Amino acid sequence: MPNPSAAASIPELELAAARIRCDLIRMIHAAKMGHPGGSLSAADLLAALYFRVMRIDPARPVWPERDRFILSKGHACPAWYAALIRRGYMGAECVGTLRCLDSLLQGHPDMVKTPGVDMTAGSLGHGFSAGLGMALAARVRQLDYRVWVIIGDGEMQEGSIWEAAMAAPNLGLRNLTVILDRNRIQNDDFVDNIMPVDPVADKWRAFGWHVMEIDGHAMDQVVQALEASRVAEAQPVIIIANTIKGKGVSFMENNPFWHGNAPDAAQTAQALQEIRAAAGLEADDAS
Repeated sequence: MPNPSAAASIPELELAAARIRCDLIRMIHAAKMGHPGGSLSAADLLAALYFRVMRIDPARPVWPERDRFILSKGHACPAWYAALIRRGYMGAECVGTLRCLDSLLQGHPDMVKTPGVDMTAGSLGHGFSAGLGMALAARVRQLDYRVWVIIGDGEMQEGSIWEAAMAAPNLGLRNLTVILDRNRIQNDDFVDNIMPVDPVADKWRAFGWHVMEIDGHAMDQVVQALEASRVAEAQPVIIIANTIKGKGVSFMENNPFWHGNAPDAAQTAQALQEIRAAAGLEADDAS
């Protein structure tokens, strides 16, 4: 089965995550709108999925045996778009077109417009249910692909999340992995100040899921958990990835303001400098 990304090492994945972060900052600045905080927190997860773990072929974005991926927290799509562009689904020229009229990069992911997008998302809670349906469809069609869904912890306040969480173990969907981007901030404030969702791990275990908990920015832990979930034999898997909203940009980290605000020119320059410095990237690095 084609999986050209399988050879990516941990250091290579860390560089891929840094480039994704740089790209998404550029996108949101150019658009003058978007969601940097939750995009930055998911960058390591997306780098590991797209450059190592998922069975995909960018030359055949609708290949029937490909793994499926859904970003249920669809507002964080700049990170996903950056991964798709870096992975070869679209050209680099798309980076500057986020939210432009007729762009491939819509404000929320659109499966009709954007190559590599398997499910339109943005109405929170719905992507997870669609992923459950795709996992069930694999069984019906006798295909062995895996379905990967990233959700947010604010998103867990949606009732539809728990309906799907109850259904998946009952249906025996062992080909389904949910990844919780646990950055602890939602649209207006910290999750605990709006509607606390703890105890997260205990709740998912009670619903019949195999639960893993990791540092979502430690690439070795991310890869180990994702690869272990692929060979799960009896239950659907949830990986609780503890992350930092705005990861990699000092003034965005753990700051609810950056859930949905775009950086200005000076802030963009600072953000790019910090991300590159931490990863050891040159200012003109585009490889």
